[in-house]
Amino acid sequence: DVPLLAAMLALGAVAVGEFGLDAHYDHSPRAAQLEALAAQVALAREHELPVVLHTRDAERDTTEVLRDAGRSGVRGVMHCFTGSHALAHAALEAGWYISFSGIITFRKFDDEPLLRLVPDDRLLVESDAPYLAPVPYRGTRNEPAWVASTLQRLAMARGADAAALGEQTRRNTITLFGLPEDA
Repeated sequence: DVPLLAAMLALGAVAVGEFGLDAHYDHSPRAAQLEALAAQVALAREHELPVVLHTRDAERDTTEVLRDAGRSGVRGVMHCFTGSHALAHAALEAGWYISFSGIITFRKFDDEPLLRLVPDDRLLVESDAPYLAPVPYRGTRNEPAWVASTLQRLAMARGADAAALGEQTRRNTITLFGLPEDA
């Protein structure tokens, strides 16, 4: 929708998304999801904006989207990432970032190597509020301030200082979204 896009750009939109593929719930046909995804990626390419991409139980299709996007110069972030190492590698090879949410603090999360796989300069953290509140807030409405718990968990897994990692992810956010340095 061109008028909607024009309004978003006038208001200072810095990315296209969140959108993506979700085969977990399968509320819409895969072909329709792929068509909508292709249109959104084309929009991002046309306006030179990064993409915020969601994927759930659709890794093969997502890998193809990442490869195509990377070849065409579209950059972005894998939002709320819980995918495989292969998908993470595909995103990184395409020049994308990987963002982790409160899910990594959950007792059932057991992929420590995934938390170390992403290079510092491609790493982001997010709240995904109002969902996915990190431990110790799990089961309540998530708040953006609680991203500090996710960052702490990520730093612990990486053997890093949380404050330094927080600064790195802040710089990564500025770079990806083209924000002012004082953001």
